[in-house]
Amino acid sequence: MDLSALRYLEAVARHGSLTAAAKALRVAQPTLTLAMRNLEKRFNTTLLVRTRSGVSLTPSGEELVRHTHDIFAILDRAEQRIHGLMSEDVGKFTLGCHESLGAYFLPGFLGDFMAAAPQIELTLWNGTSQGVLDAIVRREVHVGMAVNPIPHPDLVLVELFRDAMDLVTLATPENGKRKKPDAAEELAEAHALLKKGPIIFAGRVPQCQELLGRLAAEELLPAKQVSCGDLELTKSMVLGGLGVAVLPRRVAAYNAFGRLRRVHHSLPFVPDTIFLAFRADMPKTRGFVRLKEALVAHGRKLGPAEAVLP
Repeated sequence: MDLSALRYLEAVARHGSLTAAAKALRVAQPTLTLAMRNLEKRFNTTLLVRTRSGVSLTPSGEELVRHTHDIFAILDRAEQRIHGLMSEDVGKFTLGCHESLGAYFLPGFLGDFMAAAPQIELTLWNGTSQGVLDAIVRREVHVGMAVNPIPHPDLVLVELFRDAMDLVTLATPENGKRKKPDAAEELAEAHALLKKGPIIFAGRVPQCQELLGRLAAEELLPAKQVSCGDLELTKSMVLGGLGVAVLPRRVAAYNAFGRLRRVHHSLPFVPDTIFLAFRADMPKTRGFVRLKEALVAHGRKLGPAEAVLP
């Protein structure tokens, strides 16, 4: 329906005359008359009746004018809302990431962001990195973080920070009477610890499988292996003193700093890169830009992965 016809009807109702309404609207009276006839034809009813002083609304006309007021009030609110989205830090967004990544990234980020942009509402969506990317493509998630993402034609990928899938174990207090081993002894102890096992890993994570393959190639893979469902369970078991774990350094370090350490700096590890992802056609409202820039800034101040674990 042409909304101008409804505006014409509203003006006719307000002025009580086709002539006065046409003058106020700055349109020719035949144009106004034709618009009223088309409205009556569309609704199959009479909207206006002529009187000595002009025109008046029929009951059908009064009902349509009431709905017209509602329609234009909704449009006005929509216009104000859209203007606000483009010029103010407002909006509702879904942020996707893996649970373990979110566990160390989100607490610090959300605390600062919610204080700085209180009118932006965030919902969290958790899944694998590939699951996050798929959800963004399906428009179920507005922006997300993914580890080593595969490029997609519909997505923009922005590098945030680096990590590494590494071999970690429980850090035990040094015996003050024990002489610190030299480099060769230290490496031999790391090899012995590995071969003793067990080695604990999240079987569904590709980087874990890649690191196990590299250990096998160097004949360092222990016979005792424990495959579990996710990184958090892996972490809890190594914190309980069970062998060596395959974990991202940042996952191993959060809320456990000083309790876990790398088995040895010369042992194999798998580099990771964490990216921010969003659809290329995502509307660049001010709220979205504020959220994206805050995520990038927080990611890039995390520091190098080498400094995360001793």
